[in-house]
Amino acid sequence: MKGLIHIYCGDGKGKTTASAGLAVRAAGAGKKVLFVQFLKNGNSAELAPLQTLGIRTRVCGKKHGFIWTMSEEEKACAAADYTALLREAFEAAREGVDLLILDEAVGAAGCGMIPEAELIRLLKDRPEGLEVVLTGRDPSEALQAEADYITEMKKIRHPFDKGIDARRGIEY
Repeated sequence: MKGLIHIYCGDGKGKTTASAGLAVRAAGAGKKVLFVQFLKNGNSAELAPLQTLGIRTRVCGKKHGFIWTMSEEEKACAAADYTALLREAFEAAREGVDLLILDEAVGAAGCGMIPEAELIRLLKDRPEGLEVVLTGRDPSEALQAEADYITEMKKIRHPFDKGIDARRGIEY
């Protein structure tokens, strides 16, 4: 069966949560899942329970911080690390993964941390049965053109607008 491409995007909460839910569903059906996070420091609370379900997870081995606080040299280093992570994810997927989740890959491509042209090439060259999920804000037209599903999470109200910081177990 041909694998499809999903994009979960928008300014609302729930993109990573939706992808984690799909990971659980796929694992429950006996599928092999790889959940990869970009632009995050590896402390998102969904990672540990996914691992207990046999879902493989990968994050960048280095903590780079927020892009808007980085120098040009730091951005170049982070981009190299995230690009390597992207390549590793697709290489691992070729070794028998049914569902590949690239959490925040849309954002990483949008801010130049991974090359969008390479991401699109990897999507086009993926194994026939590989299902791929990309999450993040503002997918480009080129990424949208590759997608079979596009789901937008729209913010109506969010506590951050009132100055409430992200809370572990709820927002991350």
